[in-house]
Amino acid sequence: MREWWDNSPLISRREVFAVAIGAALIAIGQFLPLILHLGVVIPLDLGDPLSQSWQVAWGGHALLTQPLQFWQSNQFWPLQDSLAFSDALIGYAPTGMIGSGPFDAVVRYDLLFLFAFALALFGAYLLAREIGVPPWAALVAGAAFAYSPWRLEQGGHMHVISSGGIPLAIFLLLRGYRRGSTRLIVGGWLVAAWQCSLGFALGLQLDYLLILLGLIGFIAWWRSGRPKPPTRVIWATVGGALFLAISSAVLALPYLRVLDAHPEAARSIDVLYRFSPSPLAFLNAPKSNLIWGDLSHSLRLRWHANAEKTLFPGLVISLLALVGVIWGRWPRALRIGLAISIPILMLLSLGVHSHGLGRYLPYRFVYELLPGWQGIRTPGRLQTLTTLALALLAGAGAASLATALAKRLGRIPASVVGLLIAGLVLIEGSGFIYPHPVVPVAPSGLAGLRAPLLQLPFNATANRRYLVWSTDGFPKTVNGRTSFEPTRAAEIVKGATGFPDQASINYLRSIGLKTVVIHTEFLPDLTRAKAQRDFKKQWSGVTRQQRGPLLIYGIAPAR
Repeated sequence: MREWWDNSPLISRREVFAVAIGAALIAIGQFLPLILHLGVVIPLDLGDPLSQSWQVAWGGHALLTQPLQFWQSNQFWPLQDSLAFSDALIGYAPTGMIGSGPFDAVVRYDLLFLFAFALALFGAYLLAREIGVPPWAALVAGAAFAYSPWRLEQGGHMHVISSGGIPLAIFLLLRGYRRGSTRLIVGGWLVAAWQCSLGFALGLQLDYLLILLGLIGFIAWWRSGRPKPPTRVIWATVGGALFLAISSAVLALPYLRVLDAHPEAARSIDVLYRFSPSPLAFLNAPKSNLIWGDLSHSLRLRWHANAEKTLFPGLVISLLALVGVIWGRWPRALRIGLAISIPILMLLSLGVHSHGLGRYLPYRFVYELLPGWQGIRTPGRLQTLTTLALALLAGAGAASLATALAKRLGRIPASVVGLLIAGLVLIEGSGFIYPHPVVPVAPSGLAGLRAPLLQLPFNATANRRYLVWSTDGFPKTVNGRTSFEPTRAAEIVKGATGFPDQASINYLRSIGLKTVVIHTEFLPDLTRAKAQRDFKKQWSGVTRQQRGPLLIYGIAPAR
């Protein structure tokens, strides 16, 4: 192990640059429609990608216009800290400073989607190289992490697919400590902080992983005779760890305020039951998977599989990982550690169930005893770390196979086989048949209305569209999207029931609402006809105008 630690491999700048360019080109090739139709289509569906494109846009808008009120977004008026109602993708906020409006918001999201996959391959490649995997086998590791089939189903969750900072941070820290480089060590802690800023779903995993790796490193240092590290390394470690801790605490403050103000936001054990998958989730492949999607169709239907219950890691990756466990060029402790971590993480990914043996799964102790985990409702996202361990072992497995072939066929044929293996991994997790729905264009006349406003109908599907359309000026709106239902928003919607009757008008006037917009294009035929009839009536202190499918009511303030 000591010999391995002292032999940090040479990784040239040319290699790093080539991998970065290659990772970007692979991502473009995997999801080609995004580049061909930037701003027109969005990956996977018209659900969370729309609201997350708004999140990033709001982040840039807030940095430019109200940095001290960053968390006071335009959704869920009049509630405070409304940006903290879900993972806010803060690390991407600077990109939101470029461009404006719905089209640019979707362009930005499409590019960040490609960036997330490219960074995942790039980070895993460098980590695999640092722990001793040759370049072409490290490409297998990078591809296995970035394009594990389960990630396709998570494509609508930018804060989940944006996991490349995890292997990149570990690479920088490992290489920094092996080489005594304060620049790399500080860089590793900064990347870790950036990764945590994208959301707690993965940030919490990274925090605990770094604590575990730190404990392992401390034990190894103690057993080796406690050699004194350079002073600069000590200060870089203390400073980096403090920065990560302080930045994470600062980011956590608005979320803690939300929990205090909105008890309904708490993740109860019942919520955990609902999102905990069964062991068969590891056989469920996404329906958009080129190879396995159709084959696992009946299994998905039988178990009502969704994004949180589709955890198939890939057959090629799993087989390569099995071979990698016996690769002799790695220290036995490293191979055993990675091999043991996989079943432990898979077991934790099953969460907790309300009946049977699932009641005694170890995730219950994580949820009840360890700080932070009470805020996580989706245990299956631990598959991120499972996939990373599998990917690193898959790289070792590819190297082992190619080494055996090189002895019989020579280096060049063996390298060709290695590239073919990488191609198989990419095909197994490809996005060639990935859905890219067209983003609805905002109705003419929606922008520039007096705020605050309420848009009807009020439901999850429509609210996501309203949010991305609201990037044109960011008017304050009662509408919004989060994983829980804010009580105050529900009260306002209930008070608007029957609109435009006098009771609802009086109520909305009393809370200071200025505009109600009815999107008739989202209404069933009978409801649309009623809305048109009601629109012809006159109400005291209410102005009316129709702009295409929009019925717009202006509510004058009370005298």
